[in-house]
Amino acid sequence: MDRRTLLLLSLTCAVGVGNVYFPQAIGPLVAAGLGASPESAATIVTATQIGYTVGIFLLVPLGDRIPYRPLLVTLFGLTGAGLLAAGCAPALPPLIAASALIGVTTVAAQLIAPLAAGLVGEERRGAVLGTLLSGSLAGMLLARTFGGTLGERLGWRAPYLVAAAVVLLLAVVLARTLPATTPPARRPYRTLLAEPLRLLRAEPELRRSCLYQATVFAGFSAVWTCVALLLTGPAHGLDVRAVGLLALVNAVTVLCTPYAGRQVDRRGADAVNLVCLLAVLGSAALLAAGSGGGAASLTALVAGTLLLDVAMQSGMIANQARVFALRPDARARLNTAYMTCAYLGGSAGSWLGVRAYGPAGWGGVCALVAALAGIALARHLVAIRHRKAPPAAPATSDGRPARAPVGPAAAGPVAARSGTPPRRKG
Repeated sequence: MDRRTLLLLSLTCAVGVGNVYFPQAIGPLVAAGLGASPESAATIVTATQIGYTVGIFLLVPLGDRIPYRPLLVTLFGLTGAGLLAAGCAPALPPLIAASALIGVTTVAAQLIAPLAAGLVGEERRGAVLGTLLSGSLAGMLLARTFGGTLGERLGWRAPYLVAAAVVLLLAVVLARTLPATTPPARRPYRTLLAEPLRLLRAEPELRRSCLYQATVFAGFSAVWTCVALLLTGPAHGLDVRAVGLLALVNAVTVLCTPYAGRQVDRRGADAVNLVCLLAVLGSAALLAAGSGGGAASLTALVAGTLLLDVAMQSGMIANQARVFALRPDARARLNTAYMTCAYLGGSAGSWLGVRAYGPAGWGGVCALVAALAGIALARHLVAIRHRKAPPAAPATSDGRPARAPVGPAAAGPVAARSGTPPRRKG
């Protein structure tokens, strides 16, 4: 993989992921433009993420059966059509339906990760995944800035229409420049759909990685779904451009993910996961200090979202490196299982975040983030403890632990045979 190809794949990740996240910044504008409540308008975020989860489950396994170039070009064409439909939606229900379609088809980043993992050696996999994740993260953060700024100036429809033009242009570029690949599997589509569930049952390390990402991403989604409500509410009294500026400040996370990838290559995924889960707990405390007004509160909000973004993205690199090492012949299906669980967690987090914000305010959202991170951290500590524990001694036929051998037998059969025989009397 040369740098030009890696840059193109990173840009594709950025555009694909950005379509999921720019609606988070324009929820209040949608509510005002369509005469809906802010809570109802936030449903477009949940619908997009649910659609994204469905798209991962239904479409990403095709990466093991269909060459990546025609698959990606087709999906980007459908995404462009969905964005055009959303930008022209006359009411909230059609917008929600179009948002679900956008989510289903804009799964490019989840196809590119297994594609790239197969184009590089294991010794570079963490670094390449970190670079691709930097692209995804740039799309995630800059999309909120793009959506908030453009929506504030031109209305909530403008981000959808501009995104549609960008997606369709990128589809043309991919059709001309993406390298040709040979799919590793020729199994029927029905078998490919069932394979992620079978892999979840068969691979404990996959289940563990899925739990980590689902819980952390749920907290992440809860924060970014509700932060627009916080900033535009009475405590801060800002407009939706503040959400975009907050995301722009957090773009420094893009510089951290390649470093996290190198640390995964050097120290292992478990060490990076531990640091990331502790960082999520710390971010919950910082975010809780951002509920009031004033400069100090905004500073805490910036620091908390920055720490949360770095921790979530770095943990994703560690999890994917662990997952892709399990079965080289089934990376798309492994990624399907992993990302389906992650975005189920993200969809649940968006829904739970809005429900927590209603009765408990921003403090309820921060408590939700801490609780979810605590679940993942507890599971991780159990895994580390089991890995460090010595193997259990074999049991005898009556169930009691076997006693360690003594004498020459303790040194092994060779030493026992070569030991000095006992002296005879006389």
